[in-house]
Amino acid sequence: MKKIVLLATALAMVSGSAFAADMPLKAVKAPPPPAFDPWDVAFGSAIMNDYIFRGVTQSNHNPSVAAYFEPRYNVTKDLQLYVGSSFESISFANRAAAEVDIYGGIRPTFGAFAFDIGVWGYLYPGGTCYFGAPTDNAGKPLSAECQANFLMNGNAMKKDVSFMEVYGKVNYTINDNWAVGVNEYYSPNFLNSGAWGDYASVTAKYTAPGSVFGTSGVGMYISGEFGRQWLGTSDSFYGVPQFAGFPNYTRGIPYASYDTWNIGIGFTYKVFTLDLRYSDTDLNKGNCNAFTSAFNASGTTNVTSINPGGLGSNWCGAAGIVKLSADLTAMTSLK
Repeated sequence: MKKIVLLATALAMVSGSAFAADMPLKAVKAPPPPAFDPWDVAFGSAIMNDYIFRGVTQSNHNPSVAAYFEPRYNVTKDLQLYVGSSFESISFANRAAAEVDIYGGIRPTFGAFAFDIGVWGYLYPGGTCYFGAPTDNAGKPLSAECQANFLMNGNAMKKDVSFMEVYGKVNYTINDNWAVGVNEYYSPNFLNSGAWGDYASVTAKYTAPGSVFGTSGVGMYISGEFGRQWLGTSDSFYGVPQFAGFPNYTRGIPYASYDTWNIGIGFTYKVFTLDLRYSDTDLNKGNCNAFTSAFNASGTTNVTSINPGGLGSNWCGAAGIVKLSADLTAMTSLK
């Protein structure tokens, strides 16, 4: 009996020591969460075979390069303020050096709804006025530069076509794969033409599951947009000479509003995106020429009420776009 008691005592001491070894001597506090840093910067660049803006080429269907820089301030996780600047190479009739965009706005999020409201300025420095006459078709005197320079096809374009827009966008995320959106842009003086402009569109995007290409890290999406660009009447600079049987548009032309659409597929890998897209509009070649003042418009058969001379431009037609871009943010890409 004495041996049994001693054995039980020894087992209790061993077990107690084992349990004691398993217990921490002092509770360890969890590490504090990282401090909230509201500042971030997004930046990136792209190269594309054609720079298309709302269905209209800005690069004469030639390659273009782009870059952007966008500081951001996150007031909360659901409210972001931002400003930014971007650059795109272009080919305009006034031979402007480039498109330089300055923009800023606010991005609030409410559940599955993400809003974006702001102001966008499109600047086109380095342009030259092309007209080739002392006065415009309404008799308004023009500058010496406008008088001295002219385009061989008879089109005209102002030295400065810079303009600004206010915009509002909302995107609704249905689930991990589907999202839809609505966009609205308004300018009181589109392309400094004297005509107001209003653009509205709807968008849809399908993002494939992350496992679609196995463990390669490659992602895929399909997206599309359908929009309409409404346009007002230009000032007299873009008025046309009076032709028999045509309306008197010497004081300005009522630009043709038009529909535009695009659809494409994209592939992503880390910070890179390869986007393959088809874009088109319902603008005919004559109304396209009146709107763009294309320096390479030609012909005499594309006659419309606002384009009585018959020049035709292919700047608003079907186009295939191949774009390779890289998009980074300081908080995620540079750490």
